[in-house]
Amino acid sequence: MSISTEDELAGMQAAADLVALVLRKMRAQARAGLSTKALDEFGGALLKTHGGNSAPMVTYNFPGHTCISLNEEMAHGIPAHDRLLNEGDLVNIDVSAELNGFWADNGCSFVIGKDIHGHQPLVNASQSILMKAIAKISAGVKISDIGYLIEKEAKKYGYQVIRNLAGHGVGRSLHEAPANILNFGVNDNEQIFEANTTVAIETFIATHSVMAVEEEDGWTLTGNMGGFTCQHEHTIMVTEGAPLILTHGNGIEKI
Repeated sequence: MSISTEDELAGMQAAADLVALVLRKMRAQARAGLSTKALDEFGGALLKTHGGNSAPMVTYNFPGHTCISLNEEMAHGIPAHDRLLNEGDLVNIDVSAELNGFWADNGCSFVIGKDIHGHQPLVNASQSILMKAIAKISAGVKISDIGYLIEKEAKKYGYQVIRNLAGHGVGRSLHEAPANILNFGVNDNEQIFEANTTVAIETFIATHSVMAVEEEDGWTLTGNMGGFTCQHEHTIMVTEGAPLILTHGNGIEKI
């Protein structure tokens, strides 16, 4: 989406504030013994209270208000009553929503309780790489250059990136142009970030896999070579200078 008026910016900010609030409160609510369904219903109730609509439900008829992925799952995990959070689990929550015609998206990975399985270094790397990538985005920067940066940083930490998941434009719908803000560089991609556009920037940093594979349920994504993956995501507005992080309120840079 290209922001051209103050009202449009206010609408996008309100949608971003809502998804940021829901993500932050869901993360705070998550604890060992809680089912992913209960956590999802908590988030869904928050969206409804503030007048928002679940983007995955509206857009794709997803069986949940939010996507909650556990451990080896990297994305699009389906909330369920029999899926309980356990101490040390690696959890990803992705919250996207529509509010008054505007759409925003954010997500984060984190560890439940004590890091008994050693996932925190991966979480830290994913979060750090996202913030480094966002800091380099401004009008005129090549989208591919941000992909090169993300992959280079992942390798510094001893990790790799998922090559068939990507960030995307967002604003008047959940997924807009540019469709593929990849986590790696493509030599012949000359597309640039344009001023006043809103995009969702997200990392997919993995221990072993390089591709996402859809499971039999038709939704859940896991890695083609096993291991674990972390995702962190902000909705931002591109400017001539430093980007405006619209979902700053989710606090994921402090995880």
